[in-house]
Amino acid sequence: MSLILAAFIGLLLAYANGANDNFKGVATLFGSGTTSYRRALLWAAVTTALGSLTALVLARGLLAAFSGKGLVPAEVIADPSFPLAVALSAGVTVLLATRLGFPISTTHALIGALVGAGLLASPKGLNIGRLGNGFLFPLLVSPFIAILLAGALYPALHGVRKRLGIERETCVCIGRDVVGVVPGSPGAEQALAMVSLPTLSVGTVATCQVRYRGEVLGFRVRSMLDFGHYLSAGLVSFARGLNDTPKIAALLLAGSALGPRSAIVGVAVAIAAGGMLSARRVAETMSHRVTAMNPGQGLSANLVTGLLVVGASHFGMPVSTTHVSCGSLFGIGAVTRQARWKAIGQILLAWIITLPLAGILGALFVSALRAAL
Repeated sequence: MSLILAAFIGLLLAYANGANDNFKGVATLFGSGTTSYRRALLWAAVTTALGSLTALVLARGLLAAFSGKGLVPAEVIADPSFPLAVALSAGVTVLLATRLGFPISTTHALIGALVGAGLLASPKGLNIGRLGNGFLFPLLVSPFIAILLAGALYPALHGVRKRLGIERETCVCIGRDVVGVVPGSPGAEQALAMVSLPTLSVGTVATCQVRYRGEVLGFRVRSMLDFGHYLSAGLVSFARGLNDTPKIAALLLAGSALGPRSAIVGVAVAIAAGGMLSARRVAETMSHRVTAMNPGQGLSANLVTGLLVVGASHFGMPVSTTHVSCGSLFGIGAVTRQARWKAIGQILLAWIITLPLAGILGALFVSALRAAL
């Protein structure tokens, strides 16, 4: 019975992770108008699943890190109530944030749960050095690195675009039909005023999208940019699957619920299901509430996020894809002066609350599970 419960709780956490995190890699595709919500979601599901399965080979360091090994004594890890409490408290925290539309870090929730459950379950306390160097330091530093890199990369790419003679234009669309094109990026209100719109039926809305015009080596820039944008979004989603899957699978291994391969495959399936069924609210926050963006800005943010998370996974460093991807968007918004600081402040507050909330739940759940099992 305890093994079934352990598998259920671990897969519940994986579902919550997919619901809150899956769309983060493709948020720039949807937010910049490059593609629709459904297509972006499908691309996220496919590329995240590929990253999850690749974790079978490349991310064994994270399997060890998130089992709690080195953070609490071995006898605590061997107690089934410990990994169950960690997974359950992290899952509840992430599901609550998903319901409210806040993109929080599953890694952050797991660390809070490990600390809360560990403090109550371990008579010897926690290994503070391991907690700081192995967990908190990468989490705290990674978003600032993302902000700086994104803030530097986008102006550099902007300068290259100017030298190549690639121009912006704003297309005014009704559904999939283009009804007018305005040079530059004057803003939605001005662009709509500069185009003669047909009579609109009730419920029909005219929208504006910034795109690029020109050729490089005989190829249309718009097609090249869309391809690169899709590729970078897929890289972020792949990296997220690679980085997050072993963290959750480690809890199933610690609870002896599944073997290594079965744990990773089961987590991969649950993550995909969570993303397909419950991602909409977080998708709107990431795509439209943090900053306005065009395809070039989205591409810049994705490149920074993907490279940082893949690098961290290779070295077994538990960075948060959420923190890195949001940090990249914060950096883009700051450079373009289109950041929506109220929404960013709310996201940062949700990040601050995540750690103590997951810790309190971890302590409560480990106490309850010890009494029940």
